[in-house]
Amino acid sequence: MLTNVSRRRLASEAMNQRVLIIEDEFLIALDVADTIEHMGLKVAGFASARKQAIALAPLADIAFVDVNLSDGRTGPEIGRELAEQYGLTVVFMTANPDDIANGVDGTLGVLTKPVLPEVVEQTVDYALANRLGGMAIVPRDLKVFQGNRH
Repeated sequence: MLTNVSRRRLASEAMNQRVLIIEDEFLIALDVADTIEHMGLKVAGFASARKQAIALAPLADIAFVDVNLSDGRTGPEIGRELAEQYGLTVVFMTANPDDIANGVDGTLGVLTKPVLPEVVEQTVDYALANRLGGMAIVPRDLKVFQGNRH
């Protein structure tokens, strides 16, 4: 059971988390960013390809990653690298979740596009809890990869 001090510490840490959006469809990226900022979190940046994503990785804590980007089907490789080398909590967003049905090492899970703002909010809450050792309900629309549920 969390004490009030633990809850306040978790809430404070959660509000300091930064989200990287890796998406080559600009309007989708803006919609996700709007939802994240509405939650009181900061967007660390936008990337539409691997080079930009890796350059922004040190500035972020959580990443939403599309599978197919402007440089091809690089999302799974980017997500794995962000998780393993930079310690980011990674959630994929794709219209074809079966493309990564077996999961990607070190990443949290996948959402099927289109993703509604409330689903982004629920997923951010779950990612924050997962990252910071808190508790949250797994969003119904998030397929959590085996071995990555905490």
